Amino acid sequence: MNLIAINWSQVGLMAGQLLLALSLLVVLHEFGHYITARWFKCRVEKFFLFFDPWFALVKKKVGDTVYGIGWLPLGGYVKISGMIDESMDKEAMKEPPKEWEFRSKPAWQRLIVMMGGIIMNVIVAFVIYAFILMIWGEKKIPTASMKYGIHVADSTIYKMGLRNGDKILEIDGKEVTDYEKLRRRLLLGSTVTVDRNGQKVNLSLDEDLIGQLVENRSKDATGFVEVRKPAIAFLVPDTTRAYKAGLRKNDQLVGLDSIRFQFYDELQNELLKLKSKTSLLTVIRDGKEMSFPVQVSQEGKIGFLPYGMDYQQMDSMGLVKLNVKKYSFFAAFPAGVRRAGAELKFYIEQFKKILNPKTGAYKGVGGFKNMARIFNKYTWDWEQFWTMTAFLSIVLAFMNMLPIPALDGGHVMFTLYEMITRRKPNEKFLEYAQIVGMILLLGLMLYANGNDWFGWGK
Repeated sequence: MNLIAINWSQVGLMAGQLLLALSLLVVLHEFGHYITARWFKCRVEKFFLFFDPWFALVKKKVGDTVYGIGWLPLGGYVKISGMIDESMDKEAMKEPPKEWEFRSKPAWQRLIVMMGGIIMNVIVAFVIYAFILMIWGEKKIPTASMKYGIHVADSTIYKMGLRNGDKILEIDGKEVTDYEKLRRRLLLGSTVTVDRNGQKVNLSLDEDLIGQLVENRSKDATGFVEVRKPAIAFLVPDTTRAYKAGLRKNDQLVGLDSIRFQFYDELQNELLKLKSKTSLLTVIRDGKEMSFPVQVSQEGKIGFLPYGMDYQQMDSMGLVKLNVKKYSFFAAFPAGVRRAGAELKFYIEQFKKILNPKTGAYKGVGGFKNMARIFNKYTWDWEQFWTMTAFLSIVLAFMNMLPIPALDGGHVMFTLYEMITRRKPNEKFLEYAQIVGMILLLGLMLYANGNDWFGWGK
């Protein structure tokens, strides 16, 4: 097994999960438009997953509708007769309205059709959350149960005063009781109170914390703040110097030369002092201590992956206390609605940060590469997959609600204008607005994906 193969397998795994999640969400979003259009007896000419400029991979006409899969995986669409959309079918719009056309329907019906995709994504989110709560349960790690406190995995947070072993008590004056919410609230907060060796310490977070985190994003850390863990080798590729020296999966690293340590962050600090040197590594394996020489790289690494330990493993090791609450069928759905609401609230707060240039959050705006990173790169974890899919459904609903021409929110905006003023916007104006909106969305997509690969926002 070599490192290049591992990296490609991880890329494939994350890309596969993202493609499946987005495909499901796009089909269901477009189905929301499709079913409401058919409900009001509008003719639906096309229903496509992915876009099909010039040709389609698969297509079949059933009744009045052509169903198919395009070759350009940037979304999907339904083409409803008599509607100014991304197809820009101007010739059809020159004809008098037909009874089956979208433009001949009352404004309230057109509003429901345009909201259909957004509503469907919201429903999909809370249904997925409901089944997650039924099957896997609601999992929480009380911050008070974190035996060794936090591991500060990013130097940005360290510069602001947080230290390894701190136990976070409050953020912005409000008590923190759940580890997952701790990380989210840190991103959105401005002050932190920690317990450091039995004493309370108050710290201030920079306004541009998110921007600094993006610029200093570590390739090795799974998060900027993590549960503090012992130095355990989660994965040791057999091509590395560490493996050839004798290190094996699940070994606990406890010493370098004469220096003893317990935690991974302490190991990191010692390795940085030993760059390009050979050191005597001491490990505990099956309760026995053994030592062997190992070469430290110029980057201060010896060739193993320290992450991958899930909450159940950490619970079994006494590092945290994992509380799991499973819901009954009837209790899960209102709980799923509450969770979807909480995720939407969190995303809106993030979006506000992005719109404020002072926070630097715009630097973290990413495209498909950034989206793929939210999925598990080590294994196909169905619980994590569905959790991320539900969150992406919330994101898709929110983004489509933005009042931008070419998005559902733009159509909703113009329809509401018509309902309030009793005047229908000029079709020529709608055509031009659609073109402007499409250019804007294309520009945003190029920026987001360019930021992924080239860091344009930095």
